[in-house]
Amino acid sequence: MTTIIDGNEVAEEIRSDLTDAIDTLADAGVTPGLATVLMSEDPASETYVAMKQRDCEEVGIEAFDYELDPETPADELYSLVDDLNADDDVHGILVQMPVPDHVDDRTVLRRIDPAKDVDGFHPENVGRLVAGDARFKPCTPHGVQKLLDAVDVETEGADVVVVGRSDIVGKPMANLLIQKAKGGNATVTVCHSRTTDLAEKTREADIVVAATGVPELVTGDMLSDGVVVIDVGVNRVDADNEKGYELVGDVDFDSAKEKASAITPVPGGVGPMTRAMLLWNTVKAAAESADVDVDLP
Repeated sequence: MTTIIDGNEVAEEIRSDLTDAIDTLADAGVTPGLATVLMSEDPASETYVAMKQRDCEEVGIEAFDYELDPETPADELYSLVDDLNADDDVHGILVQMPVPDHVDDRTVLRRIDPAKDVDGFHPENVGRLVAGDARFKPCTPHGVQKLLDAVDVETEGADVVVVGRSDIVGKPMANLLIQKAKGGNATVTVCHSRTTDLAEKTREADIVVAATGVPELVTGDMLSDGVVVIDVGVNRVDADNEKGYELVGDVDFDSAKEKASAITPVPGGVGPMTRAMLLWNTVKAAAESADVDVDLP
């Protein structure tokens, strides 16, 4: 019987457990604050930011929300980030990607104070992650670790194939899984668009993490029996329904679940965990800023 890993349920548990840490901070006179900056009219980005704001309200994190017209000069965005860096009420800063073409996304990421970089993408935080001394684990890979733990999947000694090498998911996912720490100690193979015979690699895996942005790239015949499948992808494809589209992952769910012992659905798998771990990082940032000891789930 295949276990369908419910990301909504696990994320809800994490949000609930965060309330104890937030109460501890409140007793010290601290309210965690998360600033989100949206400089796009992309509907998916707008929806995602709105969901993050709702999550903050649910757990007691103060949300500071900024929207800039996509035509706004890049210097105005950089100036806003500088102001947020200097604001003691803001503990986490998230600039929603993508940003317009006239804005250099690397400059934006480097502009954020590493102590407020709750996405974990500043070069300083990337370096600390690779060195095994992470300040913030990037939200999606951290969420994947939490999902695996929630269904008692042991990573130690496991053969893991990560399909995708992005800075956001693939690279940090591989780094977390090889760490000598809980949720790590795996043997990791990173595959990508230049990999020869992807199926040969995925069939050898105990765990497959798919994060390519290619709809239904990984199919059941590419998997071994009993594999655990984590599908990070969210892709909009045409469909004959009222919306005119449907969301699918990077894994062909129907064929993969015939092989998998456990698998995440799309939607409702990894997505909710990404948002939950953003809250987790914000609470951690607030605790470290105020030098308050908290127990994080």
